[in-house]
Amino acid sequence: MNPSMPALPERIVCLTEEPTEVLYALGEQHRIVGISGFTVRPKQARHEKPRVSAFTSAKIDRILALKPDLAIGFSDIQADIAAALIKAGVEVWIANHRSVDEILGYVLRLGAMVGAVDAARRYEAQLRRHLDTVRAAASSLPCRPRVYFEEWDDPPISAIRWVSELIHVAGGDDVFPQRAAASLARERIVADPLDIVRAAPDIVIGSWCGKKFRPERVAARAGWAEVPAVRDGELHEVKSPLILQPGPAALTDGLDALHAIIHRWAAARPA
Repeated sequence: MNPSMPALPERIVCLTEEPTEVLYALGEQHRIVGISGFTVRPKQARHEKPRVSAFTSAKIDRILALKPDLAIGFSDIQADIAAALIKAGVEVWIANHRSVDEILGYVLRLGAMVGAVDAARRYEAQLRRHLDTVRAAASSLPCRPRVYFEEWDDPPISAIRWVSELIHVAGGDDVFPQRAAASLARERIVADPLDIVRAAPDIVIGSWCGKKFRPERVAARAGWAEVPAVRDGELHEVKSPLILQPGPAALTDGLDALHAIIHRWAAARPA
């Protein structure tokens, strides 16, 4: 072992929000030396840590100046950033967790990497309890709505796997579960928007990757007038930082937002 290399990473750059949120939750935020500019959770991270990356780009020179011993990112979309850092001698971990169970596993793996195994187990158990609480509440709903979740509008992209699973936990059914199982965003593009019309969702939820959801534009789409969600005014937004990051936010506030929408829909149905 290189005697100059610490046994555990001491200077971590988080290229996405979820490692930042997890490390703060585990009490290991002192290890973080740089974060993504898209980080909103926890709030104090934006005031305490320098922002050195976007999602598809990063300030490589600024990252290297922080002398990180580990950079943590997510998915093939950050492959170019990872390659640049690896060529500069930085150790990089690119996770690719896509499901609820994989998010929980991510918490445990990250905890192990920083020597916080017990804290990670407690946190993972806390997140599981919240999932179980919402699942139990959803089981008492009188009916389950068909839900179309739109991650992007042009072209329309349907729910990623963890979002589809959370819709189910919250008491609804994703109209495109087979698309959610795909690993790449391009495989979730709804090439024929009339497929959405034919799916007849009771609820449409928009989360346009940081862009404001415009329900009036959705309602005005050709052929959508008789879609149940449009007819009944069930067009809703869940902010993307709450649901499109594969981390704790999705399993807590994101799930709660989904459940609130579905619960209100179910409560308005005739007995």
